[in-house]
Amino acid sequence: MSQGPRQPTPGLRSPREEVDGLVYFGRMVDKLRLELAGKLPNDYHENMGKGFDAACCDFLGISHAKLRERIRQGGSDRELLDWCQSQGKKRDAGDRAVWNAYLSKRGWRDDLADRLVVRKKEAGWEGRAEIQTFFDYIDADEGRG
Repeated sequence: MSQGPRQPTPGLRSPREEVDGLVYFGRMVDKLRLELAGKLPNDYHENMGKGFDAACCDFLGISHAKLRERIRQGGSDRELLDWCQSQGKKRDAGDRAVWNAYLSKRGWRDDLADRLVVRKKEAGWEGRAEIQTFFDYIDADEGRG
């Protein structure tokens, strides 16, 4: 990563934004839509389907590859999430609340904390105490924080 935030990618939302009460799903859908349109910046390609993408797909009980194929057919965020739940695991409001709390705090006092320290150092942000989670890092990296 280069020092400082990258230029925001049009059409790529914050991981905090929810689709039907679920964080991160919309961002993953955005990345897939941008990839399929040939507009996803190159530095995002290496981690497609990994990390938080893989965790979100696992939570929903679907494969990233099947979601990519479904996105090729079009549809709104809500339609895509409904499809995921019909193909994978139906998640209720309680499941979503646990997921949201879990994913939004990744990097804060957990097994990813050391990786977050490394990423902040790579970006020249060692002194940015407000970046305590990977959601904070992603938003800062994309010029939202």
